[in-house]
Amino acid sequence: MREIEKLDAGLEYCFDDEEVNARKLHAVKYCQELNQIPVEESKKREEITRKLLGSSKKNPCLMPVFNCDNGLNIHVGDNFFTNYNVTILDIARVDVGDNVMIGPGVLISTVGHPLDLCGRRKRLAFAKPVKIGNDVWIGGNVTILPGITIGNNVVIAAGAVVTKDIPDNCVAGGVPAKVIKQLEAE
Repeated sequence: MREIEKLDAGLEYCFDDEEVNARKLHAVKYCQELNQIPVEESKKREEITRKLLGSSKKNPCLMPVFNCDNGLNIHVGDNFFTNYNVTILDIARVDVGDNVMIGPGVLISTVGHPLDLCGRRKRLAFAKPVKIGNDVWIGGNVTILPGITIGNNVVIAAGAVVTKDIPDNCVAGGVPAKVIKQLEAE
């Protein structure tokens, strides 16, 4: 199998393969363009956002500096907002629901690397999708690791590192993040 086929199949792949890297060019181009548009030019920013992302519903807003690995693997619902300095490493798919706010300095990563040094020396990586439900607020400087699902009506406290799935209707925080409070469902 080619490395890109391994990536698409969810297998370990070589991350510096030419075909794998070619996917990043789309993201690099549109992220650079988006990050240079003044924030008051919201219509132009939305136009580039729609070219960058795989899909977006009503009112997407990506504040500068926004970076991603592919862009086309990111699918967001209505009223999606990222604050400053957000990075989404979307080697695998990232699905985000409606009314999601992402604080400054957040990293959402679908990519990881082997723990064994031989695998890292071979430049191997793996990718697992991330899913974020509706009505989620992700606080500043949060890290979300590959393969995570975050439920609906969730608040992730600032500085948390999300290493396991988070259920609906709660506040999670800490390193590693754990549920620290239940929230009322509407």
